[in-house]
Amino acid sequence: MYLCYLDESGTGQTLNPQVRDSVPVMVIGGFTVPASQAKGLAWDFIALKKKFEPRLRDVPSLTQVVHHEIKGETLRRSFRQSGRKQRRRAHGFLNDLITILEQRDCTVLARIWVKQDGVPYDGTSMYAAAVSTLCGNFEHFLATQSSSGIAVLDSRNPSDNSPNVHCVTTRRFGKEGDPLPHLPESPVFGHSNTHLGLQIADLVVSAVLAPSAAVTYAADLRDNVHCHPGYAEIRDRHCPRIGELQHRYQLPDGKWTGGVVVSDARRRKSAGKLFAAPATADGVARSGATGLVSPDDLAVVASVPDAAAPAP
Repeated sequence: MYLCYLDESGTGQTLNPQVRDSVPVMVIGGFTVPASQAKGLAWDFIALKKKFEPRLRDVPSLTQVVHHEIKGETLRRSFRQSGRKQRRRAHGFLNDLITILEQRDCTVLARIWVKQDGVPYDGTSMYAAAVSTLCGNFEHFLATQSSSGIAVLDSRNPSDNSPNVHCVTTRRFGKEGDPLPHLPESPVFGHSNTHLGLQIADLVVSAVLAPSAAVTYAADLRDNVHCHPGYAEIRDRHCPRIGELQHRYQLPDGKWTGGVVVSDARRRKSAGKLFAAPATADGVARSGATGLVSPDDLAVVASVPDAAAPAP
């Protein structure tokens, strides 16, 4: 059995290029993990939290460690700082996080929309469409593994939650048969402060994919905080490794899908732009940084983190 944890970053609000904090991308995604590796993944992540924030080693209960969330915005803020030490610490955390995903046989999947200026978007429809698509990709992966699985979404509120899974439920009970036979139940909801898998999904989406997508596909928004040049470091160093964790497959018409799918309404760039290894001065592509880093790179970055129509 496999578990799939999904979270979102960004909104469907209209992009206004004159507003510095107007959000240029919306990302819904996360990762899958074999149930046999889920507990090991959780303990690895608990250890990483304590390594990143040493004060967590002294809290009196495990519950407090689980409840304490290291948010993607905390890491993104580090890459907007001029201090090299903060960036090194944030890189160290992401390096170790991706190493955990690699070692625990995880796969990464996501749906990314890059917005056009001034075009209205329906965030509710985008989220629901993404969940439906990602469940379809999860289904294909489960079929290749001859396994079953369940998707867990980050809970928001009842009025937002219901539309996000209703489309999946109706698909499962359609007249033409169940297109998701390896998912015995529609996606369920969990709270991130009690689900370590959702905390990891938040970091994959909001600390890696969202800032990398913004700086890759909307870099022309020069003064936009979400397209900060420092985010190029995240893309160049970590996205090639994320790209290796995708489950990609071909449809009957020969088109490739699955993994991280990008709909770029600005310049029609492909997802390959996100995962291409950056070239060195001699023009040779180099891979993303791998392996664990020095514990000295994982000191505290922030004491308490902050509470963060489909494209044609």
